[in-house]
Amino acid sequence: MILAYHTIFSAYGFWLPNDQRGSWSDFVRSWELLRFGKATFTEIRASVARRPFDPALREAARRALKHPTVRFASAETQAIADGFAQAIEESGYTVHACSILPEHVHIVALRHAHKIEQIVAHVKGRATQHLKRAGLWPHAHSPWAQDSWDVYLDSTADIVRSIPYVEGNPEKERLPRQSWPFVTPYPV
Repeated sequence: MILAYHTIFSAYGFWLPNDQRGSWSDFVRSWELLRFGKATFTEIRASVARRPFDPALREAARRALKHPTVRFASAETQAIADGFAQAIEESGYTVHACSILPEHVHIVALRHAHKIEQIVAHVKGRATQHLKRAGLWPHAHSPWAQDSWDVYLDSTADIVRSIPYVEGNPEKERLPRQSWPFVTPYPV
């Protein structure tokens, strides 16, 4: 039985559907991007981020995107957190860990009446609204990639293991640990 989720979703352009390391996409929507290869769908639920890839090919593919890739700065990170807080308050989601990184987000959330895809859409939507209100996202297109990578946590051990992983993600990018008021400590 699913107890919680570890969801990862990215800013636009961070992880492409034809990334050499694998992706969760089964097709490439853009003709410009398709010239860099077909979709690299994988069902692997473990991270493939450390697999080898050609950085020059990845950058060339990113330059072929319709819009420039998105990288959030600290002011944008705070607006995103404010949007997450609003969505969490509106729907009563329970979040036990959250890291908002320059190009992607990690969240550990308890199972809810809404599907994880709905939760992700809700927090992305509120975050985008807060970015726009703060004048930090003046564009018509979304700052987010379309889908998320959702890991189903079906034991307390899975949850307890995932929380420090998410909390430690900023340090992997040489950023300080994050503490958000909408995060509820997990009762161990």
